[in-house]
Amino acid sequence: MATASVSSSREKELWRRLGEVNDPELDEPITEMGFVERAEVTSDGSVEIDFRLPTYWCSPNFAFLMLDGVRKALDQLSWAPAYRVKLHDHMFAEEVNRGMAEGKTFGDIFAVLAEDQDLGALRETFRMKAFKRRQEAVLRGLRQHGLTDREIIGMDLPAYDVARFEPGEAAKQQPRYRAALLERFPDRRADAPVFVTWEGQKIPPSALNAHLAELRGVRINMEFNGALCRGLKQTRYKELDVIDGEPTLVDFIMDRVPAGTAPAA
Repeated sequence: MATASVSSSREKELWRRLGEVNDPELDEPITEMGFVERAEVTSDGSVEIDFRLPTYWCSPNFAFLMLDGVRKALDQLSWAPAYRVKLHDHMFAEEVNRGMAEGKTFGDIFAVLAEDQDLGALRETFRMKAFKRRQEAVLRGLRQHGLTDREIIGMDLPAYDVARFEPGEAAKQQPRYRAALLERFPDRRADAPVFVTWEGQKIPPSALNAHLAELRGVRINMEFNGALCRGLKQTRYKELDVIDGEPTLVDFIMDRVPAGTAPAA
């Protein structure tokens, strides 16, 4: 049985790992979106996760990408625990949870649900949007910092790494854009330009305004979807205070049903 200090350390590691899993469409952590209803390290060291999306009909492909991210995060935990992940209130929750109980992989479970959709192509689309959204935030931050377009476009990794921003979106996205850049171009030399298109093309200083206009369109679309997602979640659920580091959700409707009565079917 784990001691209190070990248990606390494991809880922190668990939430840190889960915080590295993003909603693929929004490029925001699933923990910040409130999708992780409960994450607990039990007395025997195993892990239990309750996962709930904003709507009953959320795309099964999106659910797969997030749950697969959760699985990979749990596989990286330092003490290699057994774990149970349960999806709640989703049109495919029964199939997913039954498959998990039978020891199937997420890939096996979602192979039928995904039908003919190329999940690899879907991942790539979301990676591209995340790359662009992160890049735009840093570009705007550098402009606000007083750098010229030529200085920005000529920036390499060493210069990028020492750039400092006031707390805000640019500071948040600076390490995230770096990660996206090196994931997209793993062999990129340190002295190569940091700011390129998704295809790897150089951006002339004279074209930076047009490039930023394109990136702005991507950001606005993602922000709209994020606001819609949060609104749906808040309508369906009432979010309670964070308890022991865990954002706990309860049914919005059930919370308002008078005692002794049952909700309408």
